[in-house]
Amino acid sequence: MAHSPCRETRARQGDESMKQPLVLKIALRGLGRHPRRTALSVLGIGIGVAVALFLNAFMLGESEMVIRGVVRTGIGHLHVAPKSWAETRDRDLRLAEWRNVLEKARSLDEVVAAAPRASTTALLGFGTKVAGVEMLGVDPAVEPSVNQLVEGLSRGRYIERSDSTGAVIGAGVAERLDVGVDDALFATVVDSSGEIRYAMLTVVGIISTGSAELDASLCHVPIASIERMTGRMGPSGIAVLLKDETLTRRVGTRLDGETAPGDTVLTWQEMAPTMSVGAQADRAFAGLISVIVVFVVVLGITSAQLTSVLERKREFAVLMALGMRDALVVRLVLVEAVILGLLGGVAGLAIGAPFLHWAATKGLDFTEFVEGEFSMEGMLFDPVIYAQVGMWVVPYAVVVALAATVLAALYPARTAVTINPTTALSLREA
Repeated sequence: MAHSPCRETRARQGDESMKQPLVLKIALRGLGRHPRRTALSVLGIGIGVAVALFLNAFMLGESEMVIRGVVRTGIGHLHVAPKSWAETRDRDLRLAEWRNVLEKARSLDEVVAAAPRASTTALLGFGTKVAGVEMLGVDPAVEPSVNQLVEGLSRGRYIERSDSTGAVIGAGVAERLDVGVDDALFATVVDSSGEIRYAMLTVVGIISTGSAELDASLCHVPIASIERMTGRMGPSGIAVLLKDETLTRRVGTRLDGETAPGDTVLTWQEMAPTMSVGAQADRAFAGLISVIVVFVVVLGITSAQLTSVLERKREFAVLMALGMRDALVVRLVLVEAVILGLLGGVAGLAIGAPFLHWAATKGLDFTEFVEGEFSMEGMLFDPVIYAQVGMWVVPYAVVVALAATVLAALYPARTAVTINPTTALSLREA
């Protein structure tokens, strides 16, 4: 009597489903036969996973530190700027129209703060002493929200919108000019017509960022003051700080539709390309670490798996003699690997948890290596790097452990299916 293809397929599926518990049972028995070797294999996988977790979390933390340093030094996640600014980097350029985009930015839920800014180079003088600075015109009510340098205010107070002649200078500028709070400075700038203009400023506060480079050129004044001195009206850019770095592209696209034809929205990566490349390199290195750890674990586990298969040649020979097909033999070895991988992933989380907690809460302090300051290209970075830990560590540990153990089981599985049952069961192989 002929059987239909559908009935044969269902019969094969039913047969396969009945074999699943048997394969799992044999795999568990095989692992339990040598508990010490199994425990050492799980421990080895766990240590490898823990190392990968720690290094990956540290590299992600370093990348996060770079991004935080860039966006919190006044650039923001997004920066509205004149279109030609990206090519010229000219501080004297001004936005074509800024009120609409500023209002739109401040209305978005994803935006923490949006701060207009205008900058120019200036020469400050006190008596016979002078110091060149980058004078930054800011909105005093908003600037502290986007600029971490303001947190370094060590003497006096920060400028207010009503300070028509007030200025906050860096500690290095104050030291060079030998001035303090309430001293009057003579400021020289070049206005929009190319003429030299002079103004008197009163020091209302001094900022000490911890970076000699930044402290030697820092000068904040109300944006109205810089407009009055230079004759250039309006801000040269708007720094937009977001709640999360992942919102950068989406919010940037929305704001770009609000800008005037002569303006554009730049991301922090476009504003600081060198730092962006560094952050990408950190993330790529974190991925490379995972690959290296998987490779090392594969080398270690392959040896143990292969030894287990060779010691059980007679067992595999009996199973194959009883009709177990090659596919089921491979599946049996892979199931053992998956069990080892899952146990190794759990062990990795258990071993790595205290180190991750310490690195995420205490951080790695590099203050001594950077001599108390860590600034590059006018940006201030935190010398303490905190590991970035989240729920991602759970799937990461499981995936790394499974990837390593399954790859490590491929060669032993191939060895198992090449066993000749007749030879293996003969006296010569006993």
